[in-house]
Amino acid sequence: MTGIHRCAEEDFKSIYAVITKAARAYQGVIPPDCWKDPYMTEKELRREIAEGVCFFVYEEEGVLIGVMGIQHVRDVSLIRHAYVFPARQRRGIGGKLLSALCLRTDRPILLGTWADAAWAVHFYEKYGFKSVPLSEKDGLLRNYWHVSERQVETSVVLADQRWFELTKAKG
Repeated sequence: MTGIHRCAEEDFKSIYAVITKAARAYQGVIPPDCWKDPYMTEKELRREIAEGVCFFVYEEEGVLIGVMGIQHVRDVSLIRHAYVFPARQRRGIGGKLLSALCLRTDRPILLGTWADAAWAVHFYEKYGFKSVPLSEKDGLLRNYWHVSERQVETSVVLADQRWFELTKAKG
């Protein structure tokens, strides 16, 4: 079977394996005081799910190779924890997951990533996301995510066109 589906409990170990392996790309890129191995523990992953992150997976021939989450927080949807096995990257899997998740909400979409992870920022820009003004970034990270102040300092927030249109309309 090939395609995208909402994760089930039996997918948990595979999701964790994808995140653990793919997150190693951030080692040496994000600040050393923000890096740990594994990047996310099983307990942290379970907490993210309990807090409303709904994961979708991309599967090829019965093997889970990509994962991405969406979380509805107040008036926006957040794209969370987007990872594809390194050997399967640059084949459109992340784009398929992102497109599928964008179709699952009518809310503005925000996503955060590490500022120094240029490949991640470029990926989202390729799909129409734009960096929010720096004057708004910190407030968005504090309001919609549960991250450390250090992560707030070293992250960027990107948004879809709906977010920019609503922000402009609010004036």
